[in-house]
Amino acid sequence: NNSLPLNKYAFLTTHNAFAIDHTPSHTGVPRLTFTNQEDNVTQQLKNGVRGLMLDTYDFKGDVWLCHSFGGKCHDYTAFEPAIDTLKEIEAFMSSKPAEIVTLILEDYVQAPNGLTKVFAEAGLMKYWFPVSKMPRNGEDWPLVSDMVANNQRLLVFTSNKSKQESEGIAYQWSYMVENKYGNRGMHAGSCSNRAESSPLNDERKSLVLVNYFKSLPIKRTACVHNSGHLINMLHTCYAAAGNRWANFVAVDYYKRSEGRGSFQAVDTLNGRLLCGCDDVHACA
Repeated sequence: NNSLPLNKYAFLTTHNAFAIDHTPSHTGVPRLTFTNQEDNVTQQLKNGVRGLMLDTYDFKGDVWLCHSFGGKCHDYTAFEPAIDTLKEIEAFMSSKPAEIVTLILEDYVQAPNGLTKVFAEAGLMKYWFPVSKMPRNGEDWPLVSDMVANNQRLLVFTSNKSKQESEGIAYQWSYMVENKYGNRGMHAGSCSNRAESSPLNDERKSLVLVNYFKSLPIKRTACVHNSGHLINMLHTCYAAAGNRWANFVAVDYYKRSEGRGSFQAVDTLNGRLLCGCDDVHACA
């Protein structure tokens, strides 16, 4: 069913989608930083992930994906040039012409038009969903069927407000609310907004993102967190968001669970959004 507005669907999202186990060093220096996922972005997309959180930095005269600190990328925190991951996304979107992908950028790029340049080089601009079509006052988004028909299937959000005017990249907090991330977002029965986001019940923002991952990623505990605890938090955040179900669910190690985990969580959300059921498979 693709006949509803975008904000009537939920999408599995990988936190630090680029921070992948066993990724070889691209700088010649051993990496000293955390990883959050186990398989590459291509495989994530093939497995049903539709939202990717990426951290973009200026590094070595280009845009790189880094898991770093202080707004600076280092040889020991760098993963790879952004163009490599973006080309994986382009290949997937080219092969799957009915699929919509959302990128949520923690953006430290300062080079003028640096992001626009790398997106263009990756061949992604032909899928770009324009800021001019994004609702600003809580209205519904365009129908998914129309987005597909118009081939405007790539949504990109940046944490850098200036990029919306300078490069036409949507400022995340103008369109989306988001709960606290890390350990602060995992207190049972509590769901409050992160500092950059307006309150979760701000209905001027049509999209809701729920984070559910530890500050320090641990594979063993991700199995537990991605299961019943995650679904319980989605119910808590539903109430906190003014009775709105999450559109994006961001997790670490998305395949790890006791049961169907993050996949079941997204099926539950889509069931609720589409037909008020506990599982999308129950929708006619």
